[in-house]
Amino acid sequence: MSGEIVNKVERSGIITLDLSDYAPKKIIEELDLRQFLFEGLILKEKQFRAEIKDYNFEKYKQKTVALFCSSEVIIPMWAYMLITVELEPICSKLYFGRASEVTQQIILENIRLIEGDKYSGKRVIVKGCSNIPLNESLYIEITKKLLNSVQSLMFGEACSAVPVYKTKVK
Repeated sequence: MSGEIVNKVERSGIITLDLSDYAPKKIIEELDLRQFLFEGLILKEKQFRAEIKDYNFEKYKQKTVALFCSSEVIIPMWAYMLITVELEPICSKLYFGRASEVTQQIILENIRLIEGDKYSGKRVIVKGCSNIPLNESLYIEITKKLLNSVQSLMFGEACSAVPVYKTKVK
C-alpha cells in the first residue's frame, strides 16, 4: 500500500454541476406595492399615481428588482405597468414576484443559456444539495438541456449518485 490518496471521482471524468452556481450574484431588491395602497388594502388611482410620482426609485438604480404585492388584494394590471414605467429606465432587471421566486427565474434563464455541447459525451452529476433552495423546474430544465448531449446524467453526489439517463449503445 503506497499511502497515496487517489481521487476516484476526479479520475472518472465525472462533472459535478451545481445549479446554485447559476444563481444571481447580486442581492435582489424587493419592491412591495402595498406601500402605495390606501391603508395597505385599497388601490385608489389618484393617490396611487401621486405616491408613485413622489417615490424615490433611484435606490433601485442598476439593481435587480422583484416587484410584488404582499396584501391579498386585487391589483389592476395597469398598476404594475405604471411602476414598470418608473423602474425600467433605472434598474438593471425587473421581475414579478418575491426575491426568492425571482432567484429561481434567473437560475432558469441562466440554465437555458448553457451550451449543451459543453457537456457533449460527458458524465454529469447534477448536485442534489445546495446552499439555496432550488425548485423542481430547475431540475427539469437542466435535464432537458443535457439529455441529448451527455453520455450519462446522474443526480446527487459522486458517492451516492442516482442514475437518471444513460446514452443507449448503438
